[in-house]
Amino acid sequence: YKFVSQTSWRSMLARGLSPLDYGKLYVAKFKADGTGEWLELTIRNPQLKAKFKDQGELLVFARVAADILGATPMDRPEWTTVAPDGAIFWALTNNSRRTETGPASPLAPNPDGHILRMVDSNNHTGTRFTWTIPFIAEETHEDGDETTFSDPDALWADPDGRLFIGTDGGQKKDLNNQLLVADPATGAISRLFTGVAGDEITGVTVTPDRKNLFTNTQHPGNGNPTATNFPAPTDGVTIPRDSTIVITKKNGGIVGS
Repeated sequence: YKFVSQTSWRSMLARGLSPLDYGKLYVAKFKADGTGEWLELTIRNPQLKAKFKDQGELLVFARVAADILGATPMDRPEWTTVAPDGAIFWALTNNSRRTETGPASPLAPNPDGHILRMVDSNNHTGTRFTWTIPFIAEETHEDGDETTFSDPDALWADPDGRLFIGTDGGQKKDLNNQLLVADPATGAISRLFTGVAGDEITGVTVTPDRKNLFTNTQHPGNGNPTATNFPAPTDGVTIPRDSTIVITKKNGGIVGS
């Protein structure tokens, strides 16, 4: 889905209005040729008017409305990030219940997920887009432990074209969840950080000079002190705690470079 506010969000805030109060809600329909269309969810559409009594009911049942218009079912979209060049990256975490492949869903089932790249039209306000799939997690499993991943979740694209990927789920080869840095142009992937047992790596932000990167380990050990006591020393008793981690390069350079 995407929501396009009626006018510039800055001007609406300046007038004391919420950018989310006035605008249009769209749902995506992907096509096999690498293009797609944003379909407006509006009661003015005869197909939707025949199903819902008003716009409010339509919005409450937005997923039903999307199905009526033929929107594309996705593989559990989690995070999205917009790169400085305007490209949009989506983390499709997994979909073990998928029985057929389709546009933007290359595997059936898809237990390990993939990354999707979209270029929207008219500075993100248009109704057309193009799409590609730079990374399919299953295809990384034959590579070394430093490059394999499953269940992409957190995403952040830096100004130099790198894509940072945090995972949440069952990593292959008995690996813990991790933060990776990837190059969508070349397909290169490198592990940057490894979490502890039972956690999820979520959130990515940096200082303005990009020499300090912050990420989080969420629910380490799933709260089980026999699995881990992070960040406390191992004692088998202390409840593990969610923590924010700061990552820097030994030479003081840009993290991920």
